[in-house]
Amino acid sequence: MTQTEIADLIVTNAVVRTMDPAQPSAEAFAVAGGKLLAVGSAADVEAYKGATTRIVDLDGQAVMPGLMDVHNHHGIAGLHNVFELKFPDTASVDDICTAVQGYIAEHPDAEWVHGSIWGSQLLGELSTSGPLKQLDAISGDKKVILTDDSHHNRFANTAAMRAAGIEDDTPNPPSGGVIVRDEDGRPTGLLFEGAGVMVSKAAAKADPMTTDKAAACSADAIKTMHAVGVTAFLDAGATLHTLNGLKELDDRGELKIWASSCMLINDHVFGAEQLGEELFPHREVTRSAHHRPDFAKIFLDGVPMSYTGAFLEPYLPSESHGCAHKGHTTMPYAELEHWLLHCAAKGINVKVHCCGDASVRFVLDAVAKVRAAGHADTLFHVAHGQFVNPDDIKRFRELGVVADISPPLWFPSILVEAMEAVRPAEDIARIAPNRSLAESGAIISGGSDWPVMPDPNPWTGIAGLITRADPTGQHPGQLAPDQAISIDQALAAYTINTARALGIEAFTGSLTVGKSADFVVLDRDPYGVAPEKLASTVVRETWFEGEKVYTKA
Repeated sequence: MTQTEIADLIVTNAVVRTMDPAQPSAEAFAVAGGKLLAVGSAADVEAYKGATTRIVDLDGQAVMPGLMDVHNHHGIAGLHNVFELKFPDTASVDDICTAVQGYIAEHPDAEWVHGSIWGSQLLGELSTSGPLKQLDAISGDKKVILTDDSHHNRFANTAAMRAAGIEDDTPNPPSGGVIVRDEDGRPTGLLFEGAGVMVSKAAAKADPMTTDKAAACSADAIKTMHAVGVTAFLDAGATLHTLNGLKELDDRGELKIWASSCMLINDHVFGAEQLGEELFPHREVTRSAHHRPDFAKIFLDGVPMSYTGAFLEPYLPSESHGCAHKGHTTMPYAELEHWLLHCAAKGINVKVHCCGDASVRFVLDAVAKVRAAGHADTLFHVAHGQFVNPDDIKRFRELGVVADISPPLWFPSILVEAMEAVRPAEDIARIAPNRSLAESGAIISGGSDWPVMPDPNPWTGIAGLITRADPTGQHPGQLAPDQAISIDQALAAYTINTARALGIEAFTGSLTVGKSADFVVLDRDPYGVAPEKLASTVVRETWFEGEKVYTKA
């Protein structure tokens, strides 16, 4: 045995679920230089022990690869957690106003109050004049902007709207979005899509983001991800500050996670300053050992709750949208095809936000053109895709398109209830067709869309994929139970499938010799408990490149 075969670390006496079909289980593994040197029986791995090898005896605890999140907004989540007001999505208007009033009392010098998240169940109430009057009464000249659970819409007080130039006669933004008005034509403070971005941009001018602040937001978010076992993620809407912040963290030796980023091509949600061609030159400048800005992001539609998702069939009839409204895409098909071909030629993968089945079909049609042009290796993600026409299911595998299934909307929830209020029952009956996609051979990759979800815990999604029931028990029943998948498929969605989706399968995603030693120690064996118990799984330790980065207190 040569010196290079001596392990730095041996983890033994464990129930190891490798997510490697060639060797699904083991009881020990050895690590050298942050990579897996051997995986197998305790006796086999013992051979790699040297005088300085650290031995970790797990006394029968369960181990699996580090979990992965194919779609989150970690920078925004960190910003919310470190710098902004937070309240639950179950909060009433009274609750929200009380929280805002308390925040103003604690931060008397703050010019702007940023807060989140209010639930979609408030859309109807916020469309009237009452809540704005209530918010104005307690906020005075402070500017208040509050984000909803989809993170596509805002509720702002009058001072904030005026700072953004929104008055009684201000038209809806030409880029898309709606200034919701009361019966007298006055803004109610409810701002859909691009209308909310108008206020976000005004706030950003008053308190600009910096690289140091972005790095602090990322660092906080990564701590949260480590605590739930996440060792790789894709930020699905990174700004230039986010890219620079991640690079800065890695330059300081503090980026203990595989970070990938999507550079925004268009934006009617975040209010980003640089888009598309302005961002692409920063791709290599911000690349580092642990940060890969290898994706672009297109918002092709909005969200069903605000009637901005693009569908093949109309929404349910409503007073505001009539009986033939189908939503719309943010760009014509030719422009979408241009961007996909352009990115493929530059070696940039693309994630496309698609909440409606019409936008999903647009993407699949455009990807077919890209594949026909000879771009076989470019990764394409349909993000969200809760609604996919049955005729399009098989096309995911045929075209090599990843189904980014985020956030977990495959069980009853507030967001699903909001969709039920606007979409026909037959659509809800086939929501989140995960089983059909998996059985067709498509890669389904799990994500949180955090902070759309209150935290990035993958176990909520994993449990719901198997049961199609709300893991918290707050919402009864099952949602399209025929689309439940197996535990093998669910765990793969948050490990090896996401590694494939991010293009990092060669060095992480499974406990395989030669790959990075990224793993989690759990309080239970996922294969040894009932599916409904999976949501309460506790991560006891998280390791990245053979280094422990989290220990449960």
